[in-house]
Amino acid sequence: MGDSSRQRWLGTAMLVGAIYLAVGVTASALGGAAASSPMRLVSRWSAFVASGVAFAAHTAYEHFRLCSKPRSTAWHTCVAVAFGAFALALAANIHDLGSASAYRPRMLIALVAWPLLTAVPAFVVALVVAAGLGMKQPR
Repeated sequence: MGDSSRQRWLGTAMLVGAIYLAVGVTASALGGAAASSPMRLVSRWSAFVASGVAFAAHTAYEHFRLCSKPRSTAWHTCVAVAFGAFALALAANIHDLGSASAYRPRMLIALVAWPLLTAVPAFVVALVVAAGLGMKQPR
């Protein structure tokens, strides 16, 4: 893999990860400001949908634009998901530091757990989708 293609996929992964972070922080702020439980639910579902759209767009970009193989597509998309999850865990730790209650050191587990709990399923889903898309293309 050349240096320019490495920079391209890594830059894209970081951008998509930043989108996941923005979606998560925005949904959290909207959910916290919601006046009712149904509105908090709408905030959560909108975050799921927005993250799903970002995931699908990233997978499509990797497959169609960069012409990555299924395993590379899955790896690149799961790196973006892990980056976004780590950034959200870091934001949660920072938020917990500033909260009225004392900082809970077990929040540090989130820095490892959230990326793993999101990246592994993302890899599997992206691998299946990319392999399925590869079967549909004429050779």
